[in-house]
Amino acid sequence: QVQLVESGGGLVQPGGSLRLSCTASGSIFSVNAMGWYRQAPGKQRELVSNITSGGRTNYADSVKGRFTISRDSARNTVYLQMNSLKPDDTAVYYCNADLKRYYWGPWSDYWGQGTQVTVSS
Repeated sequence: QVQLVESGGGLVQPGGSLRLSCTASGSIFSVNAMGWYRQAPGKQRELVSNITSGGRTNYADSVKGRFTISRDSARNTVYLQMNSLKPDDTAVYYCNADLKRYYWGPWSDYWGQGTQVTVSS
């Protein structure tokens, strides 16, 4: 079994900051890209940011310059530092990992349970 466990969500005022963390654990052989998606009420899930095993990063235009993704590959952990938060950032944030459970196994997507981020005064 593989589990992705997120933490760090909460309520913050506009202009504030939050840091999300996600750790993948269980039967894991190798982790490729890790990232964060979000889903606001009534909207589709969208990519926020991801980072490859080599450290290459990708950001949605709406968060460029405000959010920073990083990872600790030794701990299979990905972080999302969110600064200058806006009400439009309010959503459930989901961690995602592309990983292999065994040497001969396929690369597959795994998801966390989600953590709520609410930006409001």
